[in-house]
Amino acid sequence: MPKPKRLVSTIYPYHVTARSINREWFRIPIQETWHIFCDYLYTFKFGFDIDIQSFVLMNNHFHMLLKTPKGNLGEAMHYLMMNVSKSISRDANRINQTFGGPYHSSLITNNHYCRHAYKYIYRNPIESGICHRAELYPYSTLSGLLGYSKLHIPVSYDEILYENLDQTLDWINTPYINKEDYLTIGSALRHNKFKFTRDRVTRQPHPLEIQSS
Repeated sequence: MPKPKRLVSTIYPYHVTARSINREWFRIPIQETWHIFCDYLYTFKFGFDIDIQSFVLMNNHFHMLLKTPKGNLGEAMHYLMMNVSKSISRDANRINQTFGGPYHSSLITNNHYCRHAYKYIYRNPIESGICHRAELYPYSTLSGLLGYSKLHIPVSYDEILYENLDQTLDWINTPYINKEDYLTIGSALRHNKFKFTRDRVTRQPHPLEIQSS
């Protein structure tokens, strides 16, 4: 069965992710991998006019929330993944490919879904047992935005974070009601267009969504 054609939008954000080959760790220490991504995300942002909203690097994959005002996601991601792969292979002194396949993107067409993706991205290190608070994970734009680490990735103004900083951090760091909630959001992000397979789209909304409803 052919893969569905990637959706193109100049308005709505995408969740974008890619994983290393065979789900192994990237071949060099994560701090070195982080610096490589930081370097190329700078050109990714300004060379392709990409609106980077959040980025988290894990040991064998990354998550990113972004917008493409020029509708050029494919071109921009080709640049990013090709150059990151070459740099990691060079530094690891290996010739094998870095990523296990092409990136995956999920178009997110409303603010409620976008907040689900946002929390999912920043909670990845917590759900993996690496840290207990999302802002303390150093390989994340959230850490940089809050001054816990130096931010080299040119992210856009974070409207979700700064609409109420304390409430948003509490919301991000509040565990999902059960593991199924986390898995359901992850499953929704595997679709070409973000969607829940069951009618359960109101789980743990952002506090300001509740106040405005």
